[in-house]
Amino acid sequence: MNKNLLSAAVALALGAVAGAAWAQSAPPLRISLTADIRSTEPGVNRDSNSDAVVLHIVEGLVAYGEDAEVRPLLAKSVDISPDGKTYTFKLREGIKFHNGKPMTSADVLWTWQHYTAANSGWRCASEFDGRGTVKVTGVEAPDAQTVVYHIEKPSSLFLATLARADCGGTGILSKDSVRADGAWDKPIGTGPFELAEWKRGEYIRLTKFAGYSNLDGKRDGYTGSKRPLVDEVRFLIVPDDSTAKAALQRGNIDIIEDVSNSDVPVLQGTPNVKVAHAPVMSMTALLMQTKDPVLANPKMRQALAHAIDYQQLAAAVTEGLAQPNNSIVPLVSPYYDAAQKQGWNYDPAQSQKLLKEAGYKGQELAILTTKRYPQSYNSAVIIQAMLQAVGINAQLSVVEWATQLDRYNAGTYQMMTFPYSARLDAALNYEMVTGDKAKQPRKVWDNPEAQKLIEAAASDTDHAKRQASFDQLHKLFLADVPSIPLYNGLDIGAYRADIRGYQPWAVKKPRAWEVERVAAP
Repeated sequence: MNKNLLSAAVALALGAVAGAAWAQSAPPLRISLTADIRSTEPGVNRDSNSDAVVLHIVEGLVAYGEDAEVRPLLAKSVDISPDGKTYTFKLREGIKFHNGKPMTSADVLWTWQHYTAANSGWRCASEFDGRGTVKVTGVEAPDAQTVVYHIEKPSSLFLATLARADCGGTGILSKDSVRADGAWDKPIGTGPFELAEWKRGEYIRLTKFAGYSNLDGKRDGYTGSKRPLVDEVRFLIVPDDSTAKAALQRGNIDIIEDVSNSDVPVLQGTPNVKVAHAPVMSMTALLMQTKDPVLANPKMRQALAHAIDYQQLAAAVTEGLAQPNNSIVPLVSPYYDAAQKQGWNYDPAQSQKLLKEAGYKGQELAILTTKRYPQSYNSAVIIQAMLQAVGINAQLSVVEWATQLDRYNAGTYQMMTFPYSARLDAALNYEMVTGDKAKQPRKVWDNPEAQKLIEAAASDTDHAKRQASFDQLHKLFLADVPSIPLYNGLDIGAYRADIRGYQPWAVKKPRAWEVERVAAP
């Protein structure tokens, strides 16, 4: 039997056998994952599934809210000095680790030393030592409830980087998380659930932390209210999508946390199954090589932009779930405002007028794409038809994903549909597309004025100043048309009708807190 299907069969068999034992008590909340986690250490030997599980166990000083804005979590307040180089965190009182020990500033300091030690393996060490966006020059704990970070220069990305999921949220750990010899044992954190068992290839079992110190208010991303409303959570490893869907329909799984767009209509029509979705920070775009002889003319790129019906495109490739977005800033970003809503209107007549002004003579324009990502491929097919409708000789060039990625990095293409992964700050969204093409050929927007605005947004901590930079960047982007953002991705989840409180969100990670089992409707 195929190894992946064997894992799925084992996991589902376990659920079926355990059903009898659970008959007299509430069954666990069962969430399917497509692959096993890599480790339980925050930000070390990790992947997306590892992050998702670990962030039920550990918490950081700050975390991303529902709108991807960074807010306090274990800190009750964050004070930034006037020069932007000193961050003072006041800790919430009464926080306990899963082992019952109180959390103090000494634990924060120990955790930071653990993460940044030589050869720690922490993914984000380079983000804070000067190689990345921030250089931390010192950390101190003047009293039990205060931690002070000093950074080399002002940065609006310091808190955002601390909160990153791939950094394990810089989760604060008890010293008992490591053995006497310093080797990693297991995460002992402050989160709403604690690690009970990891049966590799089958499941990860978490249990409710009865001593969890919850924030008041409503659920808010990785912060806000995070009550553990079930006694046990099981992340079941089910690599095969069809197996997971069948298990959901039978009631052997409660939640599928990552549903493809194409599966939505079927699941919506399935009895006792509900589907929910939310926009995320990823982006699909049509990239254009501005150094190409044909595409170097801004009027040619404007013609392309006006030839696309964005509403129809987004609806067609996402089963009507996503809205179009011509801004580099994602729809759910706190910096997506009225200025970001401005885009290129669909106007075939204007497109044809611009083609004439650009001197277009019917030269072939190749759209590079891959079937590895169906939405990206389908976008290319639809765009080809729309461009041909206004007289542009657009042709598809379908390649393997590895080939497309190589050509993206080398900048050797005319056009391509490309799926960008999520960035959780608008400055990082712009940074991923902007830069000197001579030094970084993968960049699509080589504009010195834009680079200065991005640098300002990356250092300013004032929201209004940052907003002004992003609004100006968007105006420049619409005029230059170095690429055409099409739409943001979706986090789609499917769950049994007796599950209440499950919500997809911008970070595209499952959350088991504030979720409960109720009487079936």
